[in-house]
Amino acid sequence: MALGLWELLFKYPPLVFEKGRIVFATPLPAWVLVLATALAALAAWTYLLRVRELSGMDRAGMLALRTSLLALLLVLLFRPTLQVPVAVEQENYLGILVDDSRSMLVADDGSSTRAQELIQRLDTDLLEALSERFRIRLFSFSGDTKRVEEVGQLSFLGGQTRLGRALDQAQSELAGVSLAGLVLVTDGADQSEAELNSSVLSARASGLPVYTVGVGREEFQRDIEVRRVSSPRGVLRGTSMMVDLVIAQNGYAGRTVPLIVEDEGRVVNTQDVELPMDGTPATVRVHFTADEPGWRRFTFRVPLQDDELVTENNRRETLVNVREGPQKVLYLEGEPRFEVKFMRRAVTDDAEVQLVVLQRTAENKFLRLDVDSGEELVDGFPLTREELFSYRALVIGSVEASFFSREQLQMIVDFVSERGGSVLFLGGRRSFAEGGYAGTPIADLLPVELDPNGDPDYYRELKVTPTRAGAAHAALQLSSDPAESAERWSTLPELSTFNRLTRLKPGATSLLVGEGPGVEEGQVVLAFQRYGRGLVLALPVQDSWIWQMHADIPLEDETHETFWRQTLRWLVNEVPDQLTLTASAEPAAINHAVELQAELRDSAFQRINNAAISASIASPSGASTELPLRSTNQVNGEYLASFLPKEGGVHQIRLRAERDGEELATSTLALDAAEDDGEFFSAQMRAPLLRRIAEETGGRFYGLSDIEQLVEDVQYSGSGITRVESYDLWDMPIVFLLIVGLVGGEWAFRRRRGLP
Repeated sequence: MALGLWELLFKYPPLVFEKGRIVFATPLPAWVLVLATALAALAAWTYLLRVRELSGMDRAGMLALRTSLLALLLVLLFRPTLQVPVAVEQENYLGILVDDSRSMLVADDGSSTRAQELIQRLDTDLLEALSERFRIRLFSFSGDTKRVEEVGQLSFLGGQTRLGRALDQAQSELAGVSLAGLVLVTDGADQSEAELNSSVLSARASGLPVYTVGVGREEFQRDIEVRRVSSPRGVLRGTSMMVDLVIAQNGYAGRTVPLIVEDEGRVVNTQDVELPMDGTPATVRVHFTADEPGWRRFTFRVPLQDDELVTENNRRETLVNVREGPQKVLYLEGEPRFEVKFMRRAVTDDAEVQLVVLQRTAENKFLRLDVDSGEELVDGFPLTREELFSYRALVIGSVEASFFSREQLQMIVDFVSERGGSVLFLGGRRSFAEGGYAGTPIADLLPVELDPNGDPDYYRELKVTPTRAGAAHAALQLSSDPAESAERWSTLPELSTFNRLTRLKPGATSLLVGEGPGVEEGQVVLAFQRYGRGLVLALPVQDSWIWQMHADIPLEDETHETFWRQTLRWLVNEVPDQLTLTASAEPAAINHAVELQAELRDSAFQRINNAAISASIASPSGASTELPLRSTNQVNGEYLASFLPKEGGVHQIRLRAERDGEELATSTLALDAAEDDGEFFSAQMRAPLLRRIAEETGGRFYGLSDIEQLVEDVQYSGSGITRVESYDLWDMPIVFLLIVGLVGGEWAFRRRRGLP
């Protein structure tokens, strides 16, 4: 309606004024302009003399009306004209790119799909009308872009929407011809923002306008979507997993729905979720135990509800590597104390964690517990990288810094930053600043700031409380019920510390804090940070065993065991092996290439370049493929290969590295391949994105309902071969209305003042 009113008043659409420039079709000599100005001034002066009996304000108003009228008539004498570049008929090409992905099969209104509505619009007179002005080149796009001759060739089965790639490929194919612009018909469900930004900048630099046509609705009336699943990539067998999900919905506010968790089809948990108000996502946390070893497919789904518009987005799947142990942890303790006994007792029944203890009993004398052989740790704390790096995690108790050589201190830092191991520093009289660690390489490693002087007399009893981050951390869940876990933390007895630690480093996270008489605010009980490839924890208490032996703790209580089992599993969980393998897309899409990237290190975790690495890939049907990986020659120890999954299901990949016929290391990866269902997640039409593409390239955005306007607008793109057309402005209805308004206004003013 607004557009029709504009054209009624101004004769031409707004785009004509936006693209054109105003000139005067009858240029007059300068002396004519001077004479006309002088005559106008004289007329104004004589006019003022005739109305001199009015007040100054009234005279000014009368003068403004008369002067405006004279100025308007003077401009019209010069015959103002709008000159607009218009595309020359049949001299320019117009590229029309149509989304051929699966999201076009969504039925926004519950009946006809986006694809059906699009075809109906394009198959009417639209393409014919555009063909009268331009040479049409029709493209279909999803993951790739290809030429089609008619819309009937569209399949709407593509697994991706790559807008950036579509724009780039269309420009490339139409390079060298006179191009008026590109028309992008899509719902905008693009996941590759960086690629798209580059393509939009390229079109803008080339002066190529992109006209976007949005298909579908910006909001579904009734739909539930499992939008995101945050789960670990790998865990130890028997780990109590904690997975966070985001569930979005519209049309089901207040309804309670079940969230079902399955392990390879076996239900391992069901949890009721009350959906919040429409448009507000619900964050859900579920707990379950990963009992079966190997790569496991976990499914998280909400059963379909009545009248859902999109049925494919109610479930998410993720692959998790459930590893079997034992994972070796070296615990170095500098003095006999109960922590050793009770920590060992906590993990005695955990077959996935092997706690190897090296406890100093006297000067240069050590007790070795749970070693694999008589040679292990026979010389005390490891002296070489190969020996130290054979462990996946370290626990360092009350041991002074001077116990280590300078090389050993640096080796512990390298254990974290290069090997990717984890280190937990316990509290004690010889720990942290009190142990002389300030100014050593370990001080840089810790997540807390050390006081250079320390305080040998410091001793406090602490009531331990989880922080907000700690209450949400998987390792600190004392029960599968968050409320029960919080209650358990509140009833635990106090611990003690010799180490005043209140300042976290930037990037560190506090999980547990201590409170009590004489305790400074923010006293750290448990904090961690990432350092290089690994993880560093600080636990500056010296008697966690009280959580097992305190008189108020029931004999059957397993809080202490739970805490240490989960903490030690956290330490070893994400520690990398010598050979690691990752895929560029997980899950992968069928018939879309995936880049496999391997990284190889020796037992000292130095990168190896001159190895032969091959991948044995077992497809779901049982077929086997051998795929060699090549060294990149750019990054030491990095090897690459491209793999094209041709069937759906889990592909088991076994990687083997060897040199001179000797096996160096192996690794495995499970890669799931499927028809990409990402098209059905966040599948609403993304109008803001499409508007941005159009605005940044000089095009326009249209809904499917007003696509007919595109036929008129695209001829004024200004790109390609154009001719200049002139449109008279003097006869616009708005000009006549202005003249009538100015004359009528002066007449009314004079009547009110009693003037002739």
